[in-house]
Amino acid sequence: MIDKIVIANRGEIALRIQRACRLLGVRTVALHSEADRDAKYVRLADESVCIGPAQANLSYLNIPAVVSAAEVTDADAIHPGYGFLSENADFAERVEQSGFIFIGPRAETIRIMGDKVAAIRAMKESGVPCVPGSDGPLGDNDEENLRLAREIGLPIIIKASGGGGGKGMRVVHTEANLLSAISLTKAEALAAFNNGMVYMEKFLENPRHVEFQMLADEHGNTIHLGERDCSLQRRHQKVVEEAPAPGITAQQRDTIGSRCVEACKKIGYRSAGTFEFLYQDGEFYFIEMNTRVQVEHPITEMITGVDIVKQQILIAAGQTLGYKQTDINIEGHAFECRINAEDPVKFMPSPGRITQYHPAGGPGVRVDTHIFNGYIVPPYYDSMIGKLIAYGETRDEAMTRMQIALSEMVIEGIKTNIPLHQDIMTDSEFRRGGVNIHYLERKLGL
Repeated sequence: MIDKIVIANRGEIALRIQRACRLLGVRTVALHSEADRDAKYVRLADESVCIGPAQANLSYLNIPAVVSAAEVTDADAIHPGYGFLSENADFAERVEQSGFIFIGPRAETIRIMGDKVAAIRAMKESGVPCVPGSDGPLGDNDEENLRLAREIGLPIIIKASGGGGGKGMRVVHTEANLLSAISLTKAEALAAFNNGMVYMEKFLENPRHVEFQMLADEHGNTIHLGERDCSLQRRHQKVVEEAPAPGITAQQRDTIGSRCVEACKKIGYRSAGTFEFLYQDGEFYFIEMNTRVQVEHPITEMITGVDIVKQQILIAAGQTLGYKQTDINIEGHAFECRINAEDPVKFMPSPGRITQYHPAGGPGVRVDTHIFNGYIVPPYYDSMIGKLIAYGETRDEAMTRMQIALSEMVIEGIKTNIPLHQDIMTDSEFRRGGVNIHYLERKLGL
């Protein structure tokens, strides 16, 4: 078993990883910037190391500083959480070259799945359904690119191969705009990702976002933990997630889940990972794989009883996955509301001191957060300060528990998006289930 883990992250995920480590009797090293010196997880860690000033590029994204912290604390492994360096193949490679265990997939796997063109190719070879597209990067032949667009059928979307987070994408509705859109996206991709490669896909106009949670060990054992619906988004950022996805049948779950399992085996995947799909008219279309733990992993934990972060650590230690697919039962329903320090109407960040904090509670309610009374939300990082999770035997019960929990939760001194979540939970279309990825922005008039 691993003896000591460096937690190369901050906020609620740092505390979540720390809790899993304490459950397993593993010692922890909390890395922090100067801005996070007084964070709860820093105080609770066995050791802590300041790796730089507040700016992320000088601390949490500083690979030499992270690896050096592991060296000086004589750690065994590094857990990157999500965001920051979690999907950086160079970081994963550097960690293992330095003699530490990277709690995640191999560097070469991250590279394959981080390159959208290579990822789609790998998925097609494994029988995972993909969006009709160019099946590779676009060249400079204008006639060929026009031919591809006609064959796929407008509207189409031009995407950066190295993109992510909603960046490096452009929708094209007419042939007249196609060539300029390709040129512009290539230029943006080169500037943003140092990779000018772009590809073309059919643009699905009203899809849902449905993703499958995977666990795989290095011995070839792979399972899926069912699906989540993450369609409620604003500017490509998830706001509310739920599991299982409304309207997805057990047969669909088994079919797509088993194909994802085969894909993991084909690429030699290990650790936790998530296959993301667009879902429209009863069909799934693969878009990308996230090679890390997801923000929304708690709702899958609630409906399966599987501790995903604990399993990540055990897998990294070389242990055999403790579950078979037949052990996984999807029971009940769960919602997650991302609690952000931001204006609930204008969405401007709202850093500052929390003067009063009272978490929600009761049966089926879980709060994953690092905040406390007097905590100062720094202005340097993502605005998410916690996650409110509610579970019920049925979707209606889970939603009612979430409404109650939102009414109980008190965070004063800063603005939060709790009022937005309260509005969402009473929205008739959302309550019916199955809204598409554009629904929230249309509701908000964006």
